[in-house]
Amino acid sequence: MHQTDEIQLILERNKRVEMDKSWEVSWTRRIFIAVITFVAAFLFLNIIEAPQALLAAFIPTGGYILSTLSLKPLRALWQKFH
Repeated sequence: MHQTDEIQLILERNKRVEMDKSWEVSWTRRIFIAVITFVAAFLFLNIIEAPQALLAAFIPTGGYILSTLSLKPLRALWQKFH
């Protein structure tokens, strides 16, 4: 394999890695997971006949959203010490 071919493979891999990173922090992904979390929690709470299932389903969804917002500063702090 020629050096230019190897460089091209590395560049293509870097593009894939960057796209994966972008997806991991995208609002599209966060909102999609939040919706799935809400629906799953609501269905479960409804099946077990929990009071105010619709309102209670916001608790795990809110927890997920808060966790995604706090991870960036936590990661920066972690990177500072590692």
